[in-house]
Amino acid sequence: MWRIGPGPRAGIRVLCAALGSAAFAYVMLRPPEAVEGAAPKVIARTPYTVLGYNDLGMHCMNQDFSEMCILPPYNTLRAQVIDRSGDEPRIVSKGVTVKYSIPGNTISSTKTNFWTYAPKIFGTPLAKDVGLTGNRLSGTMKGTGNNDWSATGIPVTQLTDKYLSDPFQLSEIIVQDRKGKTVATTKAVVPVSWEINCNLCHNTPGITVATDILRKHDKLHGTKLENAKPVLCAGCHADPALGTKGAPNVSAFSHAMHRSHASRMAQLPNFKNNCYACHPGVQTECQRDVHVSKGITCVSCHGDMKAVGNSARRPWVDEPSCKQCHQTRKPKFEFEEPGKLFKDSKGHGGVHCAACHGPQHATGPAVTPADDAQAILQQGTAGVIRDCTVCHSKQPSEPFFHKRDD
Repeated sequence: MWRIGPGPRAGIRVLCAALGSAAFAYVMLRPPEAVEGAAPKVIARTPYTVLGYNDLGMHCMNQDFSEMCILPPYNTLRAQVIDRSGDEPRIVSKGVTVKYSIPGNTISSTKTNFWTYAPKIFGTPLAKDVGLTGNRLSGTMKGTGNNDWSATGIPVTQLTDKYLSDPFQLSEIIVQDRKGKTVATTKAVVPVSWEINCNLCHNTPGITVATDILRKHDKLHGTKLENAKPVLCAGCHADPALGTKGAPNVSAFSHAMHRSHASRMAQLPNFKNNCYACHPGVQTECQRDVHVSKGITCVSCHGDMKAVGNSARRPWVDEPSCKQCHQTRKPKFEFEEPGKLFKDSKGHGGVHCAACHGPQHATGPAVTPADDAQAILQQGTAGVIRDCTVCHSKQPSEPFFHKRDD
């Protein structure tokens, strides 16, 4: 087991394997909070740069699907490719091949029974180790039409091929030219956890956690879910995360979960962060970004569980924005594009916000070494990618602009 302590300040062995002994010494000697601003290393530049990022701060999933499915294995990687060979950098959307893999994790079907029950749950048979969108643990990314590339629905679990638990595994992304020559590489975290701690409350002796959940649901709502296993929660409760519309007159999954559990959190008096009862747990700690090191927690941005469960809130649409706090500090900056979330927004020269800052809940400098890996590879220091020569062939003379201008 590589974890060296509770929470996200772990993963040293994983990072060492990915970056080599020099980076291991660098990370060990400099705590994550202090790395940003350190003297940068000399980086060997190539004509292309690739920046990878995950579309969510954490992907949660079940480990056991024999009775119910909250979320399947489904991780999405995105990347931007930049040609830096000319006087000005150019975002590349064709003419190259972008491949991804997860070193040390090549199989999932032996780590979960998802593929046994997927036909009953999702109505379609799946070949082993193939995810719901047809992607595997390695493959080729596709252009999205939004200046980047993606691989959706990667069916990765938190167990490596050596059966070590690692919720912050590093993927490798490589870019090849038309001749098959590798012209750029990077590392990006594929976060996934099945820690979801339903057993904290659903622990009736003699029955499984899932049966306890379904039985209580049947009692409260007059359903017959216990006799309909395996049950897909999003089959009745609309869930934009899975693209399900749900049943008529049934609350959305996010509303139902947060409303029903908000009043029950008093049963967990020793929890410092009630969100970690489910998202995804106290060991994994979903939030691991620069904000948590400054004392900013889940409720600081999202509000409490009652607020998240408000039926007027649109799940996965009405989310916190960077400008809620930062606009007052930097009024000349532009933040998310109108009508878009952080994960889909572009800024400087059409570069995606997450490409330089890191994905939500893991914005740099993160408190997890793995989440700092890409920035260290690209510019020698953790934190926001701020070295202009990561993308430019030479240091620009004009001031940096934060708004979109592509």
